[in-house]
Formats: sequence, structure tokens, C-alpha cells
Amino acid sequence: MKLTVDRYIPFLEGVFEPYAEVVYKDGKDICADDASDSDALIIRTRTKCGAPLLAGSRVSMIATATIGTDHIDLPWCADNGIEVANAQGCNAGGVMQYVFTALYALAQKKGLSLDGKTIGIIGVGHVGSKVEAMARELGFKLLLCDPPRAAAEGPDGFLELDDLLAQADIVTMHTYLDSTTRCMADSSFFSKMKDGAIFINASRGEVVVDQALIEAAPKFSGIIIDTWNGEPEIDRELMGLADIATTHIAGYSYQGKQNGTAMAVQAVARHFGIEPLMNFRPVTESKEKEVALIDFSAMNQSQIANILQENYPIFGDDRDFRSAPERFEQLRSEYDYRREVDFIPHR
Repeated sequence: MKLTVDRYIPFLEGVFEPYAEVVYKDGKDICADDASDSDALIIRTRTKCGAPLLAGSRVSMIATATIGTDHIDLPWCADNGIEVANAQGCNAGGVMQYVFTALYALAQKKGLSLDGKTIGIIGVGHVGSKVEAMARELGFKLLLCDPPRAAAEGPDGFLELDDLLAQADIVTMHTYLDSTTRCMADSSFFSKMKDGAIFINASRGEVVVDQALIEAAPKFSGIIIDTWNGEPEIDRELMGLADIATTHIAGYSYQGKQNGTAMAVQAVARHFGIEPLMNFRPVTESKEKEVALIDFSAMNQSQIANILQENYPIFGDDRDFRSAPERFEQLRSEYDYRREVDFIPHR
């Protein structure tokens, strides 16, 4: 058996070698020649999987160590008998940490009060639900928009998009990318948001129309962007307008990467019947890498901002990106995974 693997997936080297030939490559460089004699691919978002890569190959399994699957042509794979597994929810805690660290850092930098503010969450799946729980703990008012969940569960607790945009002081995107969400944040979307609102995108760059956000930027009190159209060739003008700009690393926590790799390995193990790896989990290096549980209940805004930035100094990531935007991919691939935070529940 032969596996072709994105070499930037952590904790993976040596895991499959007792059972298969393993070839490690930069994900963006995995090509049809690599797939032709591979039985499985273990990838991230930089490997585009569809007919050009897979036609005529012997690949029967693709495992992506990511939540999203928009880099994989799922219908083509289904029609051609290729099983696809993703790592649903693997980095939800890391993205939640990013959102609130960035939000409180922005508020501290610009002298904004978050007291009594309303957060509108667009997309309330694995990540959005974590953001929702943290927002409740921190005392924010909440508005939720998730049409698929509303259709499945009933409309109670969910708003239509236009209503959320009109009422939210902070709008944060956590939707998946498909034909219904691509370019959803367009000129009409931004025109419906409140003056002085904060906009956060840590989902997919393609849910935003860059030019529309550039034109709307003056009405906002803050813009936080982690995911970009055209990565790694991002819009430099939009980067300049963002208050916090990072290189698609919102979910790059140590725990999130452990989860993603574990889920990919387990999926491949199940597919090929490799029993010793069916419960695989990377070994945590030390207790320093465990999730930090924090009691926010008695903290004021400044204290919350300080403790979040102490755990994750987000302006360092922002500074590194701005100083060398051409290093987008390198900054991602060489990222020093941070420790996650979570809260001790009281509400």
C-alpha cells in the first residue's frame, strides 16, 4: 500500500510507515503522477482533489485533516468510489480562542467598550457553537443565523440573515463554503450592517467579496480577517484596512492539530483495516500543551483582554504577516501552534 501525505500535517511522520510506503510532499505540489499509484491521500486545503488529480489513479480514500471539504470535488469522488473523510470540529476550540482574543485585543487597542454588545454568529456548527458558548459566558447578547439548522430544528432561536445584520454590533462568520455561501458578504450584506459594527471572518475567504468590504470599511469600528480570497495572493489593500490580519491560522492550536491528525489517521485506518491505528492519538508533549481553563466570571474587559493576549499574543501574528505578506504560506507552514483556552462555566 502507498500513501501520499501533505508533509505539513503535524504528528504524522512515522505513524503509517510500519504498514505502507509513505511519500511526503508539499500539499500544493501533490499532482496526478503522485496520485496515480497511491492508495490514499492525506491532505490539507492546499491539495485540490478532483478529476484532474484523481482520474485514472488507484486512490480509494482521501482524508483531509481539516474541517472544510471545499477543496475536494465530493460528487466526483462519490461517483468514482473514493471515500472522503474530514476532521469535523477538530479546530473549533482554536477558532473560538482566536475570535475572542482578536475581539478583545481590538477593543483594547481602539478604546472600544464591549459591555452590552450583541454578537451575531453566521453559521452555528462546530465552530459557531463554541463561539456561542463563550459569548454567553462573557455576557454578550447573541443572535444566530444558520438556515440548515433552522430548517432541521425549527426556527426558534435563529434569525434571518438580514435581521441579524441590522441588529448585531459584532458579526462573525463561521459558515462552510458552498454555492449558498460563496460571496454572501457582498455590498448588500455590508450595507445592512450597523454603522460602527465589527466584522470578523475566520471561516473561508471566499464568503466575502473583497471589494465590497474595502468600500464598506469606513463604516466599521473594526475589521478582523484570518481567511482570504486567493490565498496566498491576498488583496494587499484589504489587508491594510484590516485592524487585525492573520494568515489563515485561527484554528492552528496544538490541540486542534492533534485532533485533525488523529481523525485523519483513524479514518484511513478504518478504510484499510489497520487495527493498531483505529484509535490513534498523538501523544501530548507536556501538560503545558493542555487546554487552559480560565474563570472569566469576575474579570472586567481589560483583564479579559490581557489574559487572552497573554495566552495568545495575536498582534505578533498580525505584525509578522504585515511585515512580509509574500510569506503567507511559509508563516502558515512554520506556525508555532498555540495552546487553547476554554472557560469554567458559570452561566
